[in-house]
Amino acid sequence: MSKWTGELRLTVEKKNSKTIPKNVYFQGAFKVMRPHYLDESGQVTYFLINPGGGYVDGDTYRMEIEVEEEAELLLTTQSAAKVYRTPHLPVIQETEITLKKNSVFEYIPDPLIGYRDARYKQKNVIRMENGSTLIYSDMLTPGWSPEGDLFSYEQLQLINEIYLEDELIVFDHLKLEPKRQQIESIGLMEGYTHLGSMIVVCDKATSEFLDELYALLGEVAGDCKFGISQLAVSGFTLRVLGESTQAIEKIFMECHRFIREQWFNKTAVFLRKY
Repeated sequence: MSKWTGELRLTVEKKNSKTIPKNVYFQGAFKVMRPHYLDESGQVTYFLINPGGGYVDGDTYRMEIEVEEEAELLLTTQSAAKVYRTPHLPVIQETEITLKKNSVFEYIPDPLIGYRDARYKQKNVIRMENGSTLIYSDMLTPGWSPEGDLFSYEQLQLINEIYLEDELIVFDHLKLEPKRQQIESIGLMEGYTHLGSMIVVCDKATSEFLDELYALLGEVAGDCKFGISQLAVSGFTLRVLGESTQAIEKIFMECHRFIREQWFNKTAVFLRKY
């Protein structure tokens, strides 16, 4: 019997100008739908599913994703990840991602919602080879509580380690603990309720591209606050603070569209499920 509440292993490869599944395995409260092809580029899209409808006390999940040379994978979720009360043990999510030479991996999930007394710890280890492209995003949303408090969860913790040719290039650690922190202060939520993060690593991320992207996002940001930081390697991080899921999604969708059009000559994809 597996120690994981849900476990998933997915490997994709490129054959005849099309990315196809090479190995798909899942068990427990973790599944993927059949592969979808949303355009004519040959890129494959998978939807992750949690059949249980949410994460509860002591749940543990593990994913292993491998994108082989020149393969292209877009991974998203069927719905938001809902973390409920965890009075004894936090929910644990571990993911290992391997991107081979000239591969493309886009991870655009629905938000993570932390409900009252929820504790959630996520760690991603991403290993990239030269020429590969990573587009990774996360969004944190406060869940409903009986008292109407926006920040009633105990802890949401996200750790990203990204390696390029075995050299650590990104270590990103986000930890929100509303009952221990002044959650609305500068450097944390700054009066906003929702937080979005996107990490992009690609040799096409030039300074000129980032200048164009910043100007473009400024036109759609509305009441959101956002910032773009260039990485030590070719890439950037995008942080967004907002008052709703839809407001941050709008910025992420525009960023994703611009990347696909400028770098890969692809059209935008529509991933909303509602």
